[in-house]
Amino acid sequence: MLSPEELQQLEATLLPTLERHHLRLLAHGLRTLQAIAGRRSGELPPDAAVAAWAADQPVIAADAGFERAFLNQMGHVAAQLTAIATAAGQAPLDLDLPDLVHWASGQADRRLRSPAAPPAPPPG
Repeated sequence: MLSPEELQQLEATLLPTLERHHLRLLAHGLRTLQAIAGRRSGELPPDAAVAAWAADQPVIAADAGFERAFLNQMGHVAAQLTAIATAAGQAPLDLDLPDLVHWASGQADRRLRSPAAPPAPPPG
């Protein structure tokens, strides 16, 4: 779970609203995977551990469709965290909020710097 201070850090970024939302989801996913692993460092917990944790959560386990969606989403979060961690030379669970903010800011900067498609020529 993110602390109020961490949520405040996320909101203080200059990222657009949608990107802040994605960053918030990624940060919550990181904290969830750290909780499942029982540590804030090292490699991600195996998929079986994530599935077992989800099955032990009454709200998740009560809805099979939600459980599948949750596990699918956690798989996407794990893949994204792995990519971010690899680029940073860290293990995924070693990432922290400043790492995620730095990554998201870099992504936004790259999008802003990439050349826009040229305008379509006028007809005729």
